[in-house]
Amino acid sequence: MSKVNKVMKFIGVLSTWSILIVFAGCNQSKEEATQAPPEITVVEVIQKDVPIYNNFVGQIYGQEDVAINARVEGFLMGIHFDEGTRVEKGKLLYSIDPEPFKAAVANENSKVAEAQTRLVNAENELARYKPLAEINAVSKSDLDYAQASRDASEASLSAAKASLRMAEINLGYTSVKSPISGFIGKTQARIGDFVGRSPNPVILNTVSKIESVRVQFFITESQYLLLAREYSNRQDLKEVAELSKEEEEEARGQAELRLILSDGSMHPYEGAVDFINREVDASTGAILIQASFPNPELILRPGQFTRVRIMMNMAKGALLVPQRCAKEIQGQYSVFVVTADNIVETRQIEVSERIGDLYLVGAGLEPGEQVVIDALQKVGSGMQIVPEKVVFESKSSIE
Repeated sequence: MSKVNKVMKFIGVLSTWSILIVFAGCNQSKEEATQAPPEITVVEVIQKDVPIYNNFVGQIYGQEDVAINARVEGFLMGIHFDEGTRVEKGKLLYSIDPEPFKAAVANENSKVAEAQTRLVNAENELARYKPLAEINAVSKSDLDYAQASRDASEASLSAAKASLRMAEINLGYTSVKSPISGFIGKTQARIGDFVGRSPNPVILNTVSKIESVRVQFFITESQYLLLAREYSNRQDLKEVAELSKEEEEEARGQAELRLILSDGSMHPYEGAVDFINREVDASTGAILIQASFPNPELILRPGQFTRVRIMMNMAKGALLVPQRCAKEIQGQYSVFVVTADNIVETRQIEVSERIGDLYLVGAGLEPGEQVVIDALQKVGSGMQIVPEKVVFESKSSIE
């Protein structure tokens, strides 16, 4: 076979394959053109009234936290309680060596007896001088001296009795008793320690009453002003009109304080504000608030840190979308919105708050619109889809 024939045969084979490839491509394009739009899961934009909460870090204190002080100096002779247990008011907690104080009481007793003797002698002397002065047997100055001596002896007796009382009080301080009923903590001194003088322990322990606890936390000046205005508005509303039962419950709900514990659980009891400090801290711009919470199960203990949840306001008719519907790029949020023609379009949105697993949308969406929730990587702007509407079940409560 000549070279020319071989070349012609090769060209014919190439032409055949080219025609086949073109036909295959045309068939594939026709299949793609006739392929049905994909089914994509969508959710409807949620519209409802949403409470906006703020959380503040707080610390728990007992309803009463009483420091147990060593009010006299001495060596600790006994500890009469189990650490971390409940003690009743008046229970003996510590005993300090009483012997030096017993000696002081005996010494003061002797001074009282001595003063009483001097008073008796002075009174007898005065009694003898009075009739003699009446008949001018003694001078008036002698009578005045006897009267002054008697008064001085009486004053000395009063002073001696006061010193005796002080010695008895100090002796009583050697028995340290609980001033309240509550839970006692770890002792700061052990038997044999010298207590009552710095740097030795002066505060021996603390007893806390925790059936109710106090929580102290700080809020910023702007947050305080917002809360103060909301409270003032509710008070004005109560003054001009009678509230229905539902409105009263809503007002109470807006004022509620709840505790979120370190494990994420919610304390089951609502709190109430005890006081707001008189001043804003100039160095931090924050103001101290104290609230009380019931603690009947004694779960909360002094020293714990917790979060205080306060409802700042109520967003009426707020728009919400699941967080997994939105894409975030450098702080900008966007979602895929499905139009009435089932065409996907990209929409920029403004996110006002994160509420659990939802975003509160400030702008960019309208009530009733549908957004893509799943398969975000499979859709794009301008794509036609078959929306499969589902109801999103939030894992967090926004009530």
